[in-house]
Amino acid sequence: MEHFLEQVDKIIVSYNDNIGVYLLLALLIPTGIYFTFKFKFLQLTRLGHSFKIISGKYDKKSDTGDINHFRALTTALSATIGTGNIVGVALAIYYGGPGAIFWMWITGFLGMILKFTECTLSTKFRKVHKDGSISGGPMYYMEIALKEKIGFFAKILAVIFAGATILCSMGTGNMAQSHSMADVIFTNYNIPMWISGLFISLIVLLVIVGGIKRIAEVTSKLVPIMAVAYFISAIIVIALLHNEIPHAFSLIFHDAFTGTAATGGFFGSAFILTITWGVRRGLFSNEAGQGSAAIAHAAAKTKYPAREGLVASVGPLIDTIIICTITALVIILTGAWSTGIQGVGMTIEGFTRGLSTIGLGSIGRHVVAGGLLLFAFSTIISWSYYGTRAAEYLFGAKWIKPYRYFYGLFVFLGSIWGIELVWHFVDMVITFMTIPNLIALLLLAPVVSKEIKYYFSEMKKLN
Repeated sequence: MEHFLEQVDKIIVSYNDNIGVYLLLALLIPTGIYFTFKFKFLQLTRLGHSFKIISGKYDKKSDTGDINHFRALTTALSATIGTGNIVGVALAIYYGGPGAIFWMWITGFLGMILKFTECTLSTKFRKVHKDGSISGGPMYYMEIALKEKIGFFAKILAVIFAGATILCSMGTGNMAQSHSMADVIFTNYNIPMWISGLFISLIVLLVIVGGIKRIAEVTSKLVPIMAVAYFISAIIVIALLHNEIPHAFSLIFHDAFTGTAATGGFFGSAFILTITWGVRRGLFSNEAGQGSAAIAHAAAKTKYPAREGLVASVGPLIDTIIICTITALVIILTGAWSTGIQGVGMTIEGFTRGLSTIGLGSIGRHVVAGGLLLFAFSTIISWSYYGTRAAEYLFGAKWIKPYRYFYGLFVFLGSIWGIELVWHFVDMVITFMTIPNLIALLLLAPVVSKEIKYYFSEMKKLN
């Protein structure tokens, strides 16, 4: 079995290094730049309006949908604020050096307009069931909106995306998260990974059987608590070392175009590896362009697709540009980035070093452990919803329950499999979702332009 997994890992790595990452670079960043200019930097110019929507100013109970704007955002954020913000940032720095953070920022900024685009389309072409519940996501706008443009190939693209979503739910939203949870529990508290994996699986199953409304109820409480607790702890470390902040940013900007690995070896010495690791981990962090968040935002109560698109655009700002940055600053300011420690251990080292200056070093590992457990758990339960929508699209509603049990099994498997295989699998399946989705977004750009004009013309009437 071990030999078989090694061979599978080699095939996956070969795809990631020679095909997948270059497809992402060729499509993700150019598409984000294209939409940023086409929609006149909408992610910045309408940011204030986006926060007004999130605050509930325009909420109406009578609007079609399952959940309000705030809960749609927290559900989507709970799927993205996960190990990418703690482990992913550390891995990006380990392999690509501090400069990888710059490319995470670029991915986050461009991700804001990509999230807007895909979530606007997802809300416009969502499916309303007889009981009033909602199903939506890229597979629906691919099949419905692209049919006139590419005919039968629209359905093929939708099926590929839905299948990739199921795979990605098992990898990105499941195994990568459960492995990090089990690993941090073992590292900090010496509990065997199979025991914590079994416990996590059972808890996940108890939550996800309730569907989107229960998931949204849990995540709307978890996300603010976990984000604030982690944020405050990181800010304390950054404040204690504020004199080093200019040097940290200088290091990030300088190394973004030169490439310096944390280990000082070949891996991060080339510029291309710095940018690829920044984009890889940036995409894993915010999932912009991947299309996953569009599934959650499609359930929002709204009559204007562009309104929910604006809500969605805030996600990468919070997830990648803010939370990932404070993690990176803790790692860089404390010098943890140059220790050669890999993964969550690097982040733990950063918090431990930073808090030790005020005699609280022993708390550092608990801060990271607590943040990681909450982040990862919320990601697991939110991605289960994405997977159920894809399973329903492909096989019908009768497959939702079996999918959930398979999902629980993969939570356990992720906790006991090796970290390298898990992360390599994650990088592979992300491309299977992202590439079909980006193609669809480019083809449907005129539809989004019309929705933007219509929405803001309606807003002018209200004002």
